[in-house]
Amino acid sequence: MSENTARTKVAIIGSGNIGTDLMIKVMRHSRFLEMAAMVGIDPDSDGLARATRMKVPTTHEGVEGLVAMPGFDEIEIVFDATSAKAHRINHARLAPLGKRMIDLTPAAIGPFVVPAVNFSDHLDAPNVNMVTCGGQATIPIVAAVARVVPVAYAEIVASIASKSAGPGTRANIDEFTETTSQAIQAVGGAARGKAVIILNPAEPPLIMRDTVFCLVDAADSDTHERIRASVTKMVGDVAAYVPGYRLKQQVQIDPIPADQPVHTLLADDAATVPTHRVSVFLEVEGAAHYLPAYAGNLDIMTSAALQVGERIAQDVQQKENAR
Repeated sequence: MSENTARTKVAIIGSGNIGTDLMIKVMRHSRFLEMAAMVGIDPDSDGLARATRMKVPTTHEGVEGLVAMPGFDEIEIVFDATSAKAHRINHARLAPLGKRMIDLTPAAIGPFVVPAVNFSDHLDAPNVNMVTCGGQATIPIVAAVARVVPVAYAEIVASIASKSAGPGTRANIDEFTETTSQAIQAVGGAARGKAVIILNPAEPPLIMRDTVFCLVDAADSDTHERIRASVTKMVGDVAAYVPGYRLKQQVQIDPIPADQPVHTLLADDAATVPTHRVSVFLEVEGAAHYLPAYAGNLDIMTSAALQVGERIAQDVQQKENAR
C-alpha cells in the first residue's frame, strides 16, 4: 500500500482487555486500518482513557453512541470485543447499516475464521467469527493433522492465567466450549470435537498452554513423519502473526492401548477405528502490548483479528483500484 492510499476506518466495541489490546495493535502495526472510534459502556474504563490519550474518538454509550458519533458513516469495519450476548445486539443494529463486523466473541453469527487455515474463504462475509482464543491456538493443529490423515476425534485443552480473563471471557465460558467444539469440526476438519478451558489461578501467572489430542488411523511410521512435518509447518504459519506461538516439545504419536477403548468418543457413523493418538503441546506468549506476556490468549485473539481486518481492507482496496 502506498503512503497516499487511504486506510480503512474501523471501530472497536468493547473497551476491556481484548478491545484495548486490539486498538494498540491497530495503531502500532496496521498497514491498512485506521482507528476511528473506541466504544465502551463504562466511562471510567482504562480502555476509553487510553483511547483518549491516543487521540482516538470515544463513546461510553455503546453501539447507539457509536451510531451517533460524527464520522460514523466513514467507518467500514467494526470489531466486536464484548460478549456473545452483546454481539447479537450489536450485529442486529449495525448489519442493516452496511458495517462489516469481525466478531471476537463466541456468538458465531458469521462463519468461523482462523487465519492460518481458512484465511481467504470468507473475505466477502458481512460478519466473521474469530472463534475463541483456545480455538485460534489449537484448530490450526487439528487442521494440520487432518491434511495428512482423517481425524476421527479431536480434543483441545486451553489453560490460561486467571488474571488474563476479563469479565467478557468469564461470561462466555459456556459459549467458549460450544463454539470451539463446533469450529474444531467445521474448520479443523475433525469428525468430532471437544473443547475444555481452564482458568489457572497460579501466582505468578502462567503463560497460556494448549494441548491438542487427535485420534487417527495411522499405523505406519511414514504417516507419522508426515503428521509431524505438517504440524511443524502450521506452527510456523501461526507464528508468522503470533510470534510467541510455539511447540513445547516434539509431537507425540502413540498407539492406543487395547484396554483403552475410544468408541464412545467417535461419531456414530465412524468408518474406521483409530489406531493412534497424536498429542501436541503448545505455548503462547503474548506480545505484552496491553497485558503482560502471560496473556497469550489475549494476544493470539487480537493478532488473528487484526490479520483478518487487514486482509478484508486490502481486498476491498484492491477491488476499488481495479475499477
